[in-house]
Amino acid sequence: MVKGSFVLVFILLVSPILIPAQDAVDFSIRYFDKRIYHAAGDTGDPILVQATITNNGPVPYRFKFANERAFSIEFDIRTIGNRVVEPADTLIRRRTASDRIFFREITVESGESFSFVENLRDYADLKEAGAFVVRGRIYPELIRTELIRTDQSRLELSQGSAGTDLVLESNRLSLNLRPPVIPGPGATPLIINTDLGTILNREGLAPDEVIEYFLSARQKSQWEKFFLYLDLEEIITRDPARRRQWNAQSEEGRQRMLERYREELQQNVIDGDISAVPFEFEIERTSYSAREGTVVVLEKFRTGTNYTERKRYTYYLKRKDAYWAIVDYVVSNLGTE
Repeated sequence: MVKGSFVLVFILLVSPILIPAQDAVDFSIRYFDKRIYHAAGDTGDPILVQATITNNGPVPYRFKFANERAFSIEFDIRTIGNRVVEPADTLIRRRTASDRIFFREITVESGESFSFVENLRDYADLKEAGAFVVRGRIYPELIRTELIRTDQSRLELSQGSAGTDLVLESNRLSLNLRPPVIPGPGATPLIINTDLGTILNREGLAPDEVIEYFLSARQKSQWEKFFLYLDLEEIITRDPARRRQWNAQSEEGRQRMLERYREELQQNVIDGDISAVPFEFEIERTSYSAREGTVVVLEKFRTGTNYTERKRYTYYLKRKDAYWAIVDYVVSNLGTE
């Protein structure tokens, strides 16, 4: 009797676990509300950046997202000369306050995005004016931090991530910081002269001298001087629609409106009459009382090779404590010559 041996072979079919390729996940940053930014500490106006993770792959993408976002994202900010901007004091405090990191797991489905907004001033010490390059990094396995002492006996932040090969890097943003607006006596803003690095003070010029200063600054594209005697709040609320919007805003919202309006004037997007550049001007008449003044100016503009456009501007000024400020204007077209 022959006994046969039977070998039972099990074939285990295992479906592969699909993980999205790293290049299928895109991380990008952009300004949330692009406007003019000034150099200041972390108490300055916020520089808001929207960070977005987009899953372009065929399967869900999962990552850990810390309740304290400083453990999930960092911003590499460098000068044009490639000098790294020091981290903000608030960032160091946030990352070293506790050993426990609370987080939740985020799932980004195929074709979907996950976005959040952060303030760059919470991450970098942006106290110097200049041009910078900003790049963001997302750490799907969170940032692990520890303090190390350098040769200069200075505490710096050393950071890494479990699985640093999974770090997502963003595109680059250009950041331009203007010199700070400094509050002077009586809360009168003092503006930095970018040419000389000195403070521009509003002086007790007569109304016609204010207009001459204002127009000369525009001819030379000296924007700090152009805005020095221009009351932007009065100018922006000349328009009824903008006035209604202004009245509905909080104080922070009004400041943002002013910054946006200032930027649009410089780019000649809005109210082009007041930001137009005359190649020649002549003050025709000046009149003023103790609190109000009017200056009439004939201004000429080049409209082509052979034509000159003539306009008569009437500027209205108000006395603001120790100086005169432009609060309104009217333009009359006089044709070409």
